[in-house]
Amino acid sequence: MSTQDTFISHLVELRDRILRAILAVIAVFLCLFYWAKDLYALLAKPLLAALPAGGQMIATDVVGVFLVPVKVAFLVAFVIALPYVLYQVWAFVAPGLYANEKRLVLPLIVASSVLFLVGMSFAYFLVFPMVFQFMASVAPEGVAWMTDIDKYLSFVLTTFIAFGVTFEVPVVVIVLVRVGVISIDKLKEIRPYVIVGAFVIGAIFTPPDVISQVMLALPLWFLYELGILLARFVGKSSAAAEEGAAVGTALDS
Repeated sequence: MSTQDTFISHLVELRDRILRAILAVIAVFLCLFYWAKDLYALLAKPLLAALPAGGQMIATDVVGVFLVPVKVAFLVAFVIALPYVLYQVWAFVAPGLYANEKRLVLPLIVASSVLFLVGMSFAYFLVFPMVFQFMASVAPEGVAWMTDIDKYLSFVLTTFIAFGVTFEVPVVVIVLVRVGVISIDKLKEIRPYVIVGAFVIGAIFTPPDVISQVMLALPLWFLYELGILLARFVGKSSAAAEEGAAVGTALDS
């Protein structure tokens, strides 16, 4: 098979994997569509609990009352289908990996899905209540603090992505060490810069209050340290496996 045929076959396989992932998300979305309003009510619960007596959310767009809950249902569908989506990614890259790398990739995919969900849960159950209570407490007297449902969804999505990606730090650190991009000693050496960067990221991707910034920066720092610790063990086990495979090959020859 020529190089061009191989390239085309890879493109066809990539197309098929992407279509399967999209169809999985759509299938889950169709199952959740009936409960779209209930899902939005659950998403809005932290804000509604912090609003003053008589406070409510508003919709300034004519079709917003329909589209926003639909967007929420689609977001939940993507989260539910995320393991299958990541599996399609793994299945596409798996043929080019060594046996020991395949054993490492699948646990990392599972860990990525779990950590992303943990990051979103951290934002929903801890960050949102504290941030909304703080905003309600600093609202000037006589000001009706309400928000548009579409703007609230944008805020929630941004926060979910920020915390979800932040909780992926251990996986990123393990992968970088495993493929030899950076060493554990180098990761320890750049620790001060990572700490400063964590607070900068917290300031950029969270609301302009100290509470949410710190609640993003501290987990990022902690997860970075956890990634270094786990990378040490993963690196050792992988190196031992490679050494054992090399010895076995030498004995067979």
